[in-house]
Amino acid sequence: MTTFSTKLGNAKKKLSLFLKRFFKKKRTRIGIYGPPNAGKTTLANRIARDWTGDAVGPVSEIPHETRRARKREDIVITGANGHTVTIDIVDTPGVTTKIDYHEFLEFGMEKDEAIIRAREATEGVAEAMHWLREDIDGVIYMLDSSQDPFMQVNIMMVGIIESRDLPVIIVANKIDLPDAAPSRIRSAFPQHPVVAISGLEGRNTEELYEKMIQNFSG
Repeated sequence: MTTFSTKLGNAKKKLSLFLKRFFKKKRTRIGIYGPPNAGKTTLANRIARDWTGDAVGPVSEIPHETRRARKREDIVITGANGHTVTIDIVDTPGVTTKIDYHEFLEFGMEKDEAIIRAREATEGVAEAMHWLREDIDGVIYMLDSSQDPFMQVNIMMVGIIESRDLPVIIVANKIDLPDAAPSRIRSAFPQHPVVAISGLEGRNTEELYEKMIQNFSG
């Protein structure tokens, strides 16, 4: 015979299980954004290789090599103090305010191929923006530290990220270049944490990982 106390105990167990499932913290989905050739895929590959041994996608000196978002799931990053964050990395196509097929002709492409690439790159920008509106929990915004950070696309994108109230880390990449000036990026975006790295060489990525744990752990 089932007693009232047994029914109550079973109900409490079911409620406890429900609450655990309901409040279970999901993985944090981090989008890597920035203009073309800022080093987004290089960083995505660096993060994935450092913590999983895998890569995310190919890199190229040709703009818009990444024309579709690529995702690498279940990356567990561990900090110096033992704290961890589990993330999905989304490597997004480069965002720009203008895509012209003529820029691809400069890299030796035939006209037809350049036109197709420009169309795919335009579609990639739209996809990147869709991810930002719908499916991103935090942002790593990549900038080439040898370039002027005060470009229209950067001001626009950081403004959109701020309007969504998303945590953001700005990465001043390519400090291995002789004309790199990460201080310009810190001056341009003093309201956000800025980490200067070389994604290619892996310099200063430890600081970036610590910032990711601090800012993306929820």
